Amino acid sequence: MRYWNKLLAPLAKSPAGLPATPEPTPTASGFLTVGTTTYINPTGTYPIFHAADGTLTTIINDTDHHITIVTEREHSPPPTDIVLAPGERTETGRGDCVHVG
Repeated sequence: MRYWNKLLAPLAKSPAGLPATPEPTPTASGFLTVGTTTYINPTGTYPIFHAADGTLTTIINDTDHHITIVTEREHSPPPTDIVLAPGERTETGRGDCVHVG
């Protein structure tokens, strides 16, 4: 019996108030438009679908967070990502996805 008490003693001392999972990042408040699709209170990453005819894709950041247009990584050296502040918009012919935050 002493063996089990000694083995389980560290569990009894562990703090009970800590969450088991980390807190999720808060969602952005507002609208994110990528091409013809508008997302409400976006969070995470959204794909950019480029037109086959080469038409530029419009990206509008009407949120309270910065967004990053992640560019292609296959190039050497890779191009820099495009960052849009809240209220900014751009048209781009490159990029794989838009990341909020």
